[in-house]
Amino acid sequence: MIDVEKVRAETPGCATVVHLNNAGAALMPQPVIDAVSEHFQLEATTGGYEAYHRAAERTQRFYPAVAGLIGAQPGEIAFVENATRAWDMAFYSIPLRDGDRILTTTTEYSSNGIAFQQVARRYGVRVDVVPDDEHGQLSVEHLAEELRQGDIRLVAINHVPTHNGLVNPAAEVGRLCRESDVLYLLDACQSVGQLAIDVTEIGCDMLSSTGRKFLRGPRGTGFLYVRHDVVTTLEPPFLDMRSAEWTAPDTYKMRDDARRFETWERYVAGQIGLGVAADYAAALGVDAIEERITHLAAMLRERLAAEPGVELWDRGEKKSGITTFTVDGRDSLQIRDMLLEQGINVSVTHGDEQQYDSRAAKEAVRASPHYYNTEDEMERLVDAVTSTG
Repeated sequence: MIDVEKVRAETPGCATVVHLNNAGAALMPQPVIDAVSEHFQLEATTGGYEAYHRAAERTQRFYPAVAGLIGAQPGEIAFVENATRAWDMAFYSIPLRDGDRILTTTTEYSSNGIAFQQVARRYGVRVDVVPDDEHGQLSVEHLAEELRQGDIRLVAINHVPTHNGLVNPAAEVGRLCRESDVLYLLDACQSVGQLAIDVTEIGCDMLSSTGRKFLRGPRGTGFLYVRHDVVTTLEPPFLDMRSAEWTAPDTYKMRDDARRFETWERYVAGQIGLGVAADYAAALGVDAIEERITHLAAMLRERLAAEPGVELWDRGEKKSGITTFTVDGRDSLQIRDMLLEQGINVSVTHGDEQQYDSRAAKEAVRASPHYYNTEDEMERLVDAVTSTG
């Protein structure tokens, strides 16, 4: 069980705001703040290169820390500047050819959808969207049927969408991909840090994530997991002296681990901070984190559902900490701004960013609690939404 008072005391932002925008960027805990600040100070007083060498042990701690959090090996982890770039590095490394098919979900992120369309134009790849099941999540039955038809080069889905609260059946997808010998790329930017993740159990070949969301790391950080027996079959879209060695004037040799997806220049303070954030989450326990977030989100949904005029947009057999809702006759952006004036942070989702999802709300308020939030803060949000017409 998480000691809520302790983690709130270690989170300076809890004293100034009710932060329910953790699906956007969570509040960093003091150990992460200290780690980043200390390295900035070291760079300022000793020089960037010199600070990097002095902090080598702390920088390298990132790899086992993140690997341990998701059930991977350190050599399967790459530090990348954000989740989008991590996903891009994996996606664009896959050799595609005319006639290949990519399968995705109705709830795919807009950045990923744009990338799908780019390779469709470039290589003649076909992108097919697997329909939802009766719960509104990716249909495992339809996915199995698509895989039986063949010509599938990649299954690329998100674990937790940004706009409707569901959790896609990632492990069931992994099982089907393994049976069909099809590559599986999982975008976990909204799940790492709020759900217990085990890449072996899920069965994904690649997984991308960010530091700034539920993991509570610094902005400008992310990571990529690539399974060890897949990594050498993938060539990153660009290389440098970190990802490869220039062995002769006309030859080079790529690394044989996940760091072939890294670049030499990096946000060193951020890498250190992200490692600290991973250790912080592991110390609390990922199961306890998931239980706490799920509890708060379920409480929030129950309270909102009881209010006249409030419509919940969340679906899925299993739901995440992301809660989306609209209020009859009221603009979601205005609700967000009204809450901000009262010291409550939420976000707004936009349906035009969900081109595959015909069921997405045009605009909806998105509240995403974390384990450091309290039950009283859930009540405060509902009271603020319903007391102002």
